[in-house]
Amino acid sequence: MIARNANVDLNLLTALDALLEEQSVTGAADRLGLSGPAMSRALGRIRRTTGDPVLVRAGRHMVPTPRALEIRAEVRRLVEAAHGVLAPTAPADPAALARVFTLHANDLFVTTLGPCLLSRAAEQAPQVVLRFLGESSVDVPLLRDGSADLELGVIDSREPEIRREELFVDHHVAVVRDGHPLTTGKLTVRRFAGALHLNFSRRGRLTGPVDAALAELGLRRRVIATVPTFAASLMMVQDSDVVGLANARAAAPLVRRMGLRTLPIPLELPPMTMEMAWHPRQEADAGHRWLRGLVREAVGDVLGDLSPGQD
Repeated sequence: MIARNANVDLNLLTALDALLEEQSVTGAADRLGLSGPAMSRALGRIRRTTGDPVLVRAGRHMVPTPRALEIRAEVRRLVEAAHGVLAPTAPADPAALARVFTLHANDLFVTTLGPCLLSRAAEQAPQVVLRFLGESSVDVPLLRDGSADLELGVIDSREPEIRREELFVDHHVAVVRDGHPLTTGKLTVRRFAGALHLNFSRRGRLTGPVDAALAELGLRRRVIATVPTFAASLMMVQDSDVVGLANARAAAPLVRRMGLRTLPIPLELPPMTMEMAWHPRQEADAGHRWLRGLVREAVGDVLGDLSPGQD
């Protein structure tokens, strides 16, 4: 080591590296964009810090001392390491990634985007493992405490530091079995409200935006059950006359595969902004940037051109 003084100016390391490479105060000054007097002062401070002349005159040139020759390689290594720490993170090479990424999302996102995410990840980064966590009935700061790398869906996190990126805007539709009574004739608000309804809610809620909109019209629907996952709600809709709710775009692939029907809800309902969120500590991480790009690609592949704000 050059010195163990806690008050050492580490900028001297760069100056020392330039002096040892150029073996000239003028050459080192030009290399670092400093004036000759400034570099001379830096050399003086280096000499006082190391207790060694570092460079001494030999005729018309300057030559390094034995101590300078001894530390030259170490000085170069330290300067290169410092530049590596402070330089922008290089893009990840997905093929070299060997990590487990944890994604927190409801089963709607997992079933809709999961197959495409797995396919793309296997192709681009065969050593990467994707671990999906289901939604809990209670809110836990998974991004803040590091339990999840990415959250997908309607983000209701209250942590102000969380980074968010809009993926697309969605809206509610009703989902029913093929041949359901509501599939024939005009779907009025009263017919919609008069049907038997099913909610899916991780918290077990029996009411939501639909009920608020109906209440403004003096109407009320009859919710006969609530289930914690979207997939469970579709299974119940498939074999009964209950009316379920779905995200028009995100749920479309799964609804089609199950042979179900979607119907426009005759109410003014607020749109749903679908986002991905992550903690700022992973903002510049090369692997995490690749993961975010993977999600964008999957959304584009599965749901089409859903640029932010497009409905």
